[in-house]
Amino acid sequence: MLIQSSTAAGLYPKFNQLTEASSAIVASMPVTSPALPASKPHPLPTPLAQWQDPTGSGDYFSEIKGTPLGYLIWSQFPVKVYVEHPQAPGVVDAKHQRFQQWVDAVLKAVAEWGIYLPLELVDQQELADISILRSRPPLKVSFNRETGTFDWSRARSAVTSYEFYLAQSISAPEQILDNLLLHKFTILLSPQQSIDYTLATARHELGHALGIWGHSPLETDALYFSQVRNPPRISARDINTLKRIYEQPTRLGWPLAKVKGKR
Repeated sequence: MLIQSSTAAGLYPKFNQLTEASSAIVASMPVTSPALPASKPHPLPTPLAQWQDPTGSGDYFSEIKGTPLGYLIWSQFPVKVYVEHPQAPGVVDAKHQRFQQWVDAVLKAVAEWGIYLPLELVDQQELADISILRSRPPLKVSFNRETGTFDWSRARSAVTSYEFYLAQSISAPEQILDNLLLHKFTILLSPQQSIDYTLATARHELGHALGIWGHSPLETDALYFSQVRNPPRISARDINTLKRIYEQPTRLGWPLAKVKGKR
């Protein structure tokens, strides 16, 4: 399940202001602002640059959605991943064991994707680029104008959302202070699935968080749009698609332009 973190109109991305100085600038910044960086490609991370598909199986790049700021590409590696973990208990009970099994399944998904993009596990959520939380996604509610009632969605196994923010970076050796336009992801992953489906769901949602913001039409791909009886592993088509995404231009990962103010 994909959720875009932006306003209803989709014109003004939601930013997380990390500094007081950037808050007033970014909060009302439209995507047409001259302060936003130009859209440019980043160098391919080494694993993707070296990737060659021996099967020639193609990709589903046409199914990938962009954002107002471009494709959701990571440019600073390793990408830092936080996986929620249980507190050390006095006694290991069934609840703690279920939590640990959930963690183990998620860590396996992280390791699988780590073959293709450099990933690093962190212990603190505030340090993470991608946070994976053991939490039941909220039900989706919509108003039915015909019946005058609210419609409630089915329970969801996971939901993935992103937000944009500014972070300060000092360029050496000039010591120039840049405001980098970055993003981060949050994945809510239900604790109420079997271990196999937890692994499959984590694999799928992590694919979204690494940049595959869309779904495959083939059930043999990890990013297939629906859950299947025998969940597939990461396919060559998944990686072909990921590589094409990382070859695209984006505004993310580049510093804001320094726009001169009016005198």
